[in-house]
Amino acid sequence: MLGACSVGPAYHRPQIPSPPQWQDTSDNQGPAVWPSADWWHGFGSEKLDELIAEAQHSNDDLAVAIARVQEADAQARIAGAPLLPSLDLTADATRQRAPVTGTSAGGGRATFNTFNPELTASYELDFWGKNRALRTAARATAIASHFDKETVALTVVSSVATSYFQALEFRDRLEVARQNLVNGQKILRGLQLEQTAGIATALDVAQQETAVAILDAAIPPLQQQFRQTVNALAVLIGKTPESIDVDTGTLNSLKSPLVAPGMPSQLLSRRPDVAESEQQLISANADITVARAALFPSIQLTAGGGYESSALSSLINPASRVWALSAGLTQPIFHGGALRGQVVFSNAHYAELLSAYHKTVISAFGNVENALVAARQTKEQQIRQQKAVDTARRAFQYAQTQMSAGTVNILTVLNTENALFSAQDELVQVQYLHLQSLVDLFTALGGGWQQG
Repeated sequence: MLGACSVGPAYHRPQIPSPPQWQDTSDNQGPAVWPSADWWHGFGSEKLDELIAEAQHSNDDLAVAIARVQEADAQARIAGAPLLPSLDLTADATRQRAPVTGTSAGGGRATFNTFNPELTASYELDFWGKNRALRTAARATAIASHFDKETVALTVVSSVATSYFQALEFRDRLEVARQNLVNGQKILRGLQLEQTAGIATALDVAQQETAVAILDAAIPPLQQQFRQTVNALAVLIGKTPESIDVDTGTLNSLKSPLVAPGMPSQLLSRRPDVAESEQQLISANADITVARAALFPSIQLTAGGGYESSALSSLINPASRVWALSAGLTQPIFHGGALRGQVVFSNAHYAELLSAYHKTVISAFGNVENALVAARQTKEQQIRQQKAVDTARRAFQYAQTQMSAGTVNILTVLNTENALFSAQDELVQVQYLHLQSLVDLFTALGGGWQQG
């Protein structure tokens, strides 16, 4: 009966149409399969598995999110308490000395004992649904905090994977730079010998020295970026920078797992951030009921009962019983516009969160589309860049052979050498971008999470 008196709007999920299918799935083979909860195993890296396990146990952002869940659950329990009566026990014992009048002795003083244990119960009739709405809002906020924790967990895992891949990228680029430096120094020593024999000129030697110096100068920035990436990775797993190192593994040793997303209409139930946004909307809708109910009368029922006696021996006695019942009604009259202002605020807050929910949903679809096209195009770019590296390597080998035969000069060798170094360095970067796009795709698809 009381539920029918609610003065707030009923919640209805906003209808946002989903696209009929993903635009860029032509390179996916086999049936559509959503990511599993341990999707990172698909990259085939034991080191990555180890780092993610440590992050799930020790990441500080995740620990904060877990604490917030506990806070929100406690708040939901607090908010639900007014739906039940409150019961308090009081016990008073008083000894006093006071004048006695009206006696034959003409007055005097006497000492009195008073003992009074009493139970008091109070309950506010939830006639307008205010307390139920407060509980609904708190519960929705608590559920949202659970979904927020899942979003944080997914972000942490994705960040660890991306940071680890980036560390491998800088290691691989360092290896490419060092190999090219060694090769350039080898050519320089050969030219220096030829200069001694009068075959090569001082200009030839100087040009190669310049090339070697450029190769050598490219190494320190890469070392800096590598160490900074490893340091960032240490923070993600909750360790100090000096306690972690990435000394093994290359991008070439990693696998590229196949990702075949399901239908777009299923995405919203697999994104914890979308679920969190909707729970915040549910909470804001309940707040409207709370604000409107504050404009109406509130009815408070109170009951008390116990014993009162001047002696402990006669305390628990039917004749010593005392009780009281009361009911009170409070109607707000004038609060300077505060109550009406709260209604306006609650409606505006709901409108704000409704727009935020709409943006979260369409952003979720956009995230998947962007990740799909990035995965496809970086894969194609990687294939083409590998061809460029193979071609540049053959050209450099031909130039070295022909320079030894005296048919080309050192400038030709330098050009082919620079082209090979650039192609190899670009290939490593493209390999990283492809792996990053796969991580982004797993994240955009919800990382194996599913709303129960």
